[in-house]
Amino acid sequence: MNYSVLIPYLMARACMSLTNTMLSVAIGWHLYKLTGNPFDLAMVGLVQIIPMLLLFMVTGWVVDHFSRKRILVICALLETLILLFLASAMHTQDFDKYTIFTLLFIHGCSRAFFGPAQQAILPNIVSREALAQAVAITSTVWNVASTSGPFIAGLLLAWIDKDTYWVLGGLGFTGTVLFLTLPAISHVQPTARGLAQLLGGIQFIKNNPIVLGSISLDMFAVLAGSVMALLPIYALDILHVGPDALGVLRGMPALGAVMVGLVMAKIPMRNTGPSLFIALVVFALSIVLFAYSTVFWLSLVALWVYGAADMVSVNIRSTLIQIATPDDLRGRVSAVNSIFIATSNKMGDFRAGSVATILSPVATVALGGLMALIVAVGGCYLFPTIRKLDKLDDIDAESRQ
Repeated sequence: MNYSVLIPYLMARACMSLTNTMLSVAIGWHLYKLTGNPFDLAMVGLVQIIPMLLLFMVTGWVVDHFSRKRILVICALLETLILLFLASAMHTQDFDKYTIFTLLFIHGCSRAFFGPAQQAILPNIVSREALAQAVAITSTVWNVASTSGPFIAGLLLAWIDKDTYWVLGGLGFTGTVLFLTLPAISHVQPTARGLAQLLGGIQFIKNNPIVLGSISLDMFAVLAGSVMALLPIYALDILHVGPDALGVLRGMPALGAVMVGLVMAKIPMRNTGPSLFIALVVFALSIVLFAYSTVFWLSLVALWVYGAADMVSVNIRSTLIQIATPDDLRGRVSAVNSIFIATSNKMGDFRAGSVATILSPVATVALGGLMALIVAVGGCYLFPTIRKLDKLDDIDAESRQ
């Protein structure tokens, strides 16, 4: 593995991931202080997802036709400028929620290009043999950033309040510079023309059972198995613990993911297909265990297993998608994959919250675990190509056409 190229890439991704997670906390805090309207908090996620939904065919086409390094640099620089503008605007008298939503919409447009580019460039940086380990490392970096980001943001908000955005701008600028240090990276140019170029990613996914299965399993497992939105209810009404314990509960899935990710980064991937479906079954069973647990330490164990199993599943699925996709289609396939990831996460939380208003929280989580188990067992039979995979070398040229 070429660490001289991978390390700057990982550091840049860490900076941008930290910036993104910290921004979500800071914006939510200041927006609610500004308006006092919970609906405005829902709008924060919506205005950032809308550009991704509207632009996914265009973003994939751009990532496949232009320098992926240049796209990452431009997007990181644009996000940095938005953060610096926020830092300046926060101190003006006429600053309102519409300014925030406008800036977040532009930020969402940038993320719509940034996401597919950072996924598609990884196979251009590392060899095919090292890709599984590289995916595990990048997933671990993301989990560390997503876990530590909100904590750091909370400290900064307590210490420097609105000046937090200057720190975020500095992180974004650091990420921009690190992306600039990457060497010139070439990739295969698409040969299709016209509408086939825009729809190439969708067409490829539909015709490739490995990629279709990986994306479908990801979407339905997350949609069924999301429990994070209900953790405050479990902490208060079922486990009878305080906000500090709630923070520990929220951190356990990420801790499990990081620990397993570090192990997966050091070992070659074997029994790929069976390992994926075993991980999905364990993921589902951990949800059921958490649903019925009334003991704090047992709930922690269940959430740790939940995160660890999800990490195994995510690492395998992400690697399969990258290896099974030709380089000239990676941008468009990554754009479609980003859509499924973003919407399944948001819709999973919405499903959990809405069903919990009808059923009890315990029944809602248990039902989600059962649905995730059905996804695992059903996927095992619907996608035999994935089930039979042993080594990544089994994904031959024919499966990638």
